[in-house]
Amino acid sequence: MGNLQKMKCVLKCVICFPTALCVLYLISRARLDVQTCTPWSAPIIWDGMFNSEIWDQRHQTEGATVALTVFAVGRYLDAYLGDFLNSSEHYFMLGLPVRYYVFTDMPQKVPDIKLPHLRAMRIIKVKRHSRWQDISMMRMKTIADTIESDIRHHCTHVFCFDVDQVFTGRFGSEALGDSVALLHAYFYHLPKERFTYDRNPKSKAYMETGDFYYHAAVFGGSWKSVKALTEACYQSIMEDKLNNVEALWHDESHLNKYLWLHKPSRVLSPEYCWDPSIGYRNDIQVSRLLWAPKQYEKLRVP
Repeated sequence: MGNLQKMKCVLKCVICFPTALCVLYLISRARLDVQTCTPWSAPIIWDGMFNSEIWDQRHQTEGATVALTVFAVGRYLDAYLGDFLNSSEHYFMLGLPVRYYVFTDMPQKVPDIKLPHLRAMRIIKVKRHSRWQDISMMRMKTIADTIESDIRHHCTHVFCFDVDQVFTGRFGSEALGDSVALLHAYFYHLPKERFTYDRNPKSKAYMETGDFYYHAAVFGGSWKSVKALTEACYQSIMEDKLNNVEALWHDESHLNKYLWLHKPSRVLSPEYCWDPSIGYRNDIQVSRLLWAPKQYEKLRVP
């Protein structure tokens, strides 16, 4: 995409933002080296595109409150949860009320994190499934149920994270939107034919093509939108189970199918979940959340 096309895309995105603050955000801080808007005019958020003070003030005025959900089951709790929670206190949605929802099979082992005013934590015990794939997929039902029973009464927005990550930079209110998806760090530079969608026509996650390849390690939005997404993904997962089918990348495959049919209103660049082993990329000017070193052979065992 050339610079002229990118600027046209930026101006097209402005139509979707009715307030003067949002228009200022897009016009005055455009990035011409990357794609900053989707074909359906949703912004793709990169460093250099936004004024953090303007966005924080806007969401504070609107009374935004954010739920963060994370699952730490089995060995994942000891390996990752402490670093995840401690780093989030330095970088995640600072200046806004935040409620952590930690789902674990061992509540007594959750680190005691000292939380400041306007930040709280609820620890919820969940069943430990024998396969990591089932833990990954069944979180969709747990999130949907918790939104219905608790989150919707306290929070305007929800962000759902994998635990094997560490915050390293601002992950702030610029990321909030009605439906928020994340570009996968390994696929955002690749042509669509190399996206690893589920190609099995028997699966409810089956896709011939799509818009982008999204990473299920981070997704969010308003509580209503996240509830709709997680309920739909869970229903598709259960229909596959009834037909003895399992999607290629489990809940991520179902998430990609849902977001193809229901376009996100905001897309986060790979800055918001970067794998440092990829190496240098000149378009990644800041890393806000990093993949922690994977220990699959050690952690994904019964």
